[in-house]
Amino acid sequence: VQLQASGGGSVQAGGSLRLSCVASGETYGSYAMGWFRQAPGKEREFVAALRWRGGSTHYADSAKGRFTISRDSAKKTVYLQMNNLRPEDTAVYYCVADNSIILSSLGITSAYKYWGQGTLVTVSS
Repeated sequence: VQLQASGGGSVQAGGSLRLSCVASGETYGSYAMGWFRQAPGKEREFVAALRWRGGSTHYADSAKGRFTISRDSAKKTVYLQMNNLRPEDTAVYYCVADNSIILSSLGITSAYKYWGQGTLVTVSS
């Protein structure tokens, strides 16, 4: 599976951005896609994930109520709509995917086999 992320950029606090991630390759089993982010000087952290079978979505507390993860199954694309952005959302955002991930592992960095190249989101105050 190869992942191609896009949609990052610079916005002011309170603004919105939508990230996209296109997957190539087979999706099967307990397939899930999601997003992690890494701010300068900080560890990579979970943002949101979506399980392909059933379409359930899962969010980090920092993303709940502001971010929405969705998909276009036909295009093998997952989106992250980010609203009411804050300066602390500034980070490189990584698209992730895995074919055999369980519910309890959705928020774990090491659980995902496939990673995209990252797209930078900068939020100014």
